Amino acid sequence: MNSLKVNARNTKSKGEVRSLRLAGNIPGIVYGGTEKNQKVSVLKKTLKSLIEKENFLSNIITLDLDGKSQNVLPKEIKYNVITDEPIHIDFLRVVPGVKIKIDVPVKFINQEKSPGLKRGGVLNIVRRKIELKCPSEKTPKEIVIDLDGVDIGESFKISSVKLEEDVTPTILGRDFVIATLAAPTVMKEPEKPAEDAEAVEGEEATTEDGKEVAADGDKKAVAADGDKKATPEGDKKEGDKKEGEDKKATTEKKAPSKKK
Repeated sequence: MNSLKVNARNTKSKGEVRSLRLAGNIPGIVYGGTEKNQKVSVLKKTLKSLIEKENFLSNIITLDLDGKSQNVLPKEIKYNVITDEPIHIDFLRVVPGVKIKIDVPVKFINQEKSPGLKRGGVLNIVRRKIELKCPSEKTPKEIVIDLDGVDIGESFKISSVKLEEDVTPTILGRDFVIATLAAPTVMKEPEKPAEDAEAVEGEEATTEDGKEVAADGDKKAVAADGDKKATPEGDKKEGDKKEGEDKKATTEKKAPSKKK
């Protein structure tokens, strides 16, 4: 059980409270039971170190006030909206036999032993804390849920949690759900064997080679067509040239016959 040293304070105005905070202290109050409410102050550094611990608001701590010890339960912490620093704290006296309401955190264990989680299941947590009504001397620190052997589709309800005698949830009349193990939204595709992967790579390589060969064949076919087209044009030009030479020779032979 954690202990916390506090000092009695007698601040009456906002200015005095502000000065208390500037000096590194946090104002608080202790209430409950048959005694009067007691104004206290606690060192800010010490209080922050306790707040950072897990489940601070769910654990009973011992206050040391002027040499006297008393068990209390931290009930509420107020924070500055800008700096997020604690500015006030309330403590509830723990009186034996008196029942109190407390928020108890839920803890999940053996996740590595759940076949549902191993197959990609998702743990959907509906309630991270459960409000319980219990005697002040029987406040549970946490509610433990074991995931060993839990498969997809199973759920955890408050009826499946074993609570101590005189400890009951504040929600009555229905068996509410705490968490469920749901199927994954995206199924994982099984990995391909190494042999199949090599076969696929070989097929891709063959396909690429086939495309290159076909491309080379197309180039050769185009070249052949070009040669075929080029040959008639060349023969035609040579034929036209020969016809012109023949006509010129005939004209030259006819020219001397005019001199008679």
